[in-house]
Amino acid sequence: MLMVQGGDPTLFFEWNVTYGTIAPLGVPVKGILINGQFPGPNLNSTTNNNIVVNVFNNLDEPFLVTWDGVQHRKNSWQDGVLGTNCPIPPGKNYTYKFQVKDQIGSYMYYPVTAMHKAVGGFGGLRVNSRLLIPVPYADPADDYTLLVGDFFNKGHTSLKKILDSGRNLGRCDGIHLNGKVAKGDGKDEPLFTMEAGKTYKYRICNTGIKTSLNVRFQGHTMKLVEMEGSHTMQNDYDSLDVHVGQCFSVLVTANQEPRDYYVVASTRFTRREVTATGIIRYKNGKGAASSELPPPPVGWAWSLNQFRTFRWNLTSNAARPNPQGSYKYGSINITRTIKLANTAQRVDGKLRYALNGVSYVEPTTPLKLAEYYGVADKVFKYDTIPDEPPSDNTKVTLAPIVLNMTHRNFVEIIFENHETAIQSYHLSGYSFFAVGMDIGKWSPEKRMNYNLLDAVSRHTIQVFPNSWSAILLTFDNCGMWNLRSEIWDRHYLGQQLYASVISPNRSLKDEYNLPEGVLTCGIVQGMPRPPPFSS
Repeated sequence: MLMVQGGDPTLFFEWNVTYGTIAPLGVPVKGILINGQFPGPNLNSTTNNNIVVNVFNNLDEPFLVTWDGVQHRKNSWQDGVLGTNCPIPPGKNYTYKFQVKDQIGSYMYYPVTAMHKAVGGFGGLRVNSRLLIPVPYADPADDYTLLVGDFFNKGHTSLKKILDSGRNLGRCDGIHLNGKVAKGDGKDEPLFTMEAGKTYKYRICNTGIKTSLNVRFQGHTMKLVEMEGSHTMQNDYDSLDVHVGQCFSVLVTANQEPRDYYVVASTRFTRREVTATGIIRYKNGKGAASSELPPPPVGWAWSLNQFRTFRWNLTSNAARPNPQGSYKYGSINITRTIKLANTAQRVDGKLRYALNGVSYVEPTTPLKLAEYYGVADKVFKYDTIPDEPPSDNTKVTLAPIVLNMTHRNFVEIIFENHETAIQSYHLSGYSFFAVGMDIGKWSPEKRMNYNLLDAVSRHTIQVFPNSWSAILLTFDNCGMWNLRSEIWDRHYLGQQLYASVISPNRSLKDEYNLPEGVLTCGIVQGMPRPPPFSS
């Protein structure tokens, strides 16, 4: 439903979250459905729309959904993570109200509670450009969302028990494309249809829980046009590595003989490669898809090199009329450098994942509520980790991690991965410039090789084994923001933290007040609401 009141339009959605049987790999699993759908419905919006989503939790356990990549300017209250929001209790509802302010692009939403994400509750979230803002390519014939992800047939309760007992999840059972896998028996329904001679937009997101995937279209190339809210230089690719939590938009032109073709997804950096396919059907086409699938790339050096080909389109617009490149991030002085090293350790015999020697534990009171109500000291301590990994990074303590960030500081964050597993990180509330990535350990002279001109502004970044990645951003969005591993067993077992950015003036210019109707829990439940910011 759409409503316009003088300002920006408001979109209303009502979501019923239920259990239901799903079988993406042919094995029945207890899944999580939104309005009866797996994956959930596409949330379709336009720049500056106000979005109201009333979520009814009909599960038998708490549930919470986050809007991955939506920046929620001045409004971390709506981010939908456990550091900002109480989960929705069983049988209750909560209404999210947020604006997709000054954003365009391809995003997703998904649950952050327990291991719910493994069995559904996720879907595509798109922010279209306003009609008056030029887009650097012609309107496609259609706009499709392709959600690819790994899948575990054990179900979310069993996966949670495995992690709670301190064990590793192991490898996935397979991968799905929009919740399905083509059987190749000639009876498959197409995922998408194309008309010869026309060009189509595909928004490809990796909604899985731990596996990087390579995506390719049989017989067709992909022109990359947008990545997580930024228009990119329009290079052509035969295949794209899409790491967990990442979204790319590509254009595919139907320029081949009219028949069926496969869209193919394969696991990357796994001992055993798993491949799945879906059907792309040409309208009035004749003939089945060829069983000869395009091969995936080999090794992660290929993937690192592909990352280096991604460039910001400096001359095109994003959500605003001015060109993206008018923001000269490369000339701003760095005021703080934070180096984060991930480790996998056993604590009391159980597997935990840590950053700089601390493994995050979720307090029963959301951090943001504790801070706002003035009881932070009863829930967490600020700056429990140093800005550099400790020299002995094998000792791990369990605690909430909250970094105290100075409003508007320009910060460099380096992710160092000394493990043999690939990492993928996301930062809520922001986009950042992914300026560098290389093998080995980071050192200050590596800054000489940073891309300070046209690095893509995005919200996720991968870190290859025994490698580092560097990002730059201005912490100008007040709130409590989650920096997390998108690899969900790592997230669940402690590989995440929060950045607290407080308005120095306690001003509505910097941050919105606690919304009416917000759920309270933990020690703030029943406490009187603090006085609101007045101006």
